[in-house]
Amino acid sequence: MVNVRTQTDDLAVLIEWARQGEDVTADLAKGLTAYAALIEAGEVRTMLSGEMDARNAIITIHPGAGGTESQDWAEMLMRMFVRWTERRGFKREVVDLQPGEEAGIKSATLTIFGEYAYGLLAAEAGVHRLVRISPFDQAARRHTSFASVYVWPELPDDIDVEIDDKDLRVDTFRSSGAGGQHINVTDSAVRLTHLPTGIVVSCQNERSQHKNRASAMKVLKARLYDLKRKEQDAKLAQIGGEKKEIAFGSQIRSYVLAPYQMVKDHRTKYQVGDPDRVLDGDLDEFIRAYLLNKAAGKLTVAGADDDED
Repeated sequence: MVNVRTQTDDLAVLIEWARQGEDVTADLAKGLTAYAALIEAGEVRTMLSGEMDARNAIITIHPGAGGTESQDWAEMLMRMFVRWTERRGFKREVVDLQPGEEAGIKSATLTIFGEYAYGLLAAEAGVHRLVRISPFDQAARRHTSFASVYVWPELPDDIDVEIDDKDLRVDTFRSSGAGGQHINVTDSAVRLTHLPTGIVVSCQNERSQHKNRASAMKVLKARLYDLKRKEQDAKLAQIGGEKKEIAFGSQIRSYVLAPYQMVKDHRTKYQVGDPDRVLDGDLDEFIRAYLLNKAAGKLTVAGADDDED
């Protein structure tokens, strides 16, 4: 990757050539654009200084109430995050995918592999709201759908979360996902239930029950670690101020496709008028706005604004 010093030296050479009468307008414009992007990336990187920010991310998507409509929205969000990983050159692995009966998904869990994946995707945790003319409504009425996004860091090997066997229920079942005859006729999928917390994690990505259990355990440990960290944060919040819970009715972002087009983040007030571009994975400006506002202590409480209806 080109560093700032190299980029600065290259621009200095182009400027000198321009002073000497060389026509380097196109190269200079291209260089300035690249330089601005490099500075912006460095700015974001300085804000990702949390203990787990540099880790891979585990992301889970659940539809809200509303059946097929919300399940379709959850799948649209999954595609948005997949496209975002492709834009950044990150790798991903589907840990669990539960398809809806008619369309969309009932839930999805993915592991995103990439530098600072967790620090970046943590900005996406919360409830996402969609307003559109429903493709499933014969009367072509406007519908509002919700889906929740949860993000956890993949734990490093030197952090171990102890789980007592008596606190864990293990169920096996036949996978409902793709994978051919073998994966569908054997009890290769695994569901883990942590009894004290009620956390449920399932994995059906692998053909091997052993591998599915290992993957599910990795997600469970990440969730338990995050739960413990949030409990500690809650204790501090009693002194430093209230921290609002992620819940329906407190959406972090709205995607409006009708009667007008807009995507607005309610925490930062950043918005754009091109939902298709955002849903195609162009999330970096929303993430950057979140990190900047968070660093400045200017994040507002998530919630709907009057201008969304």
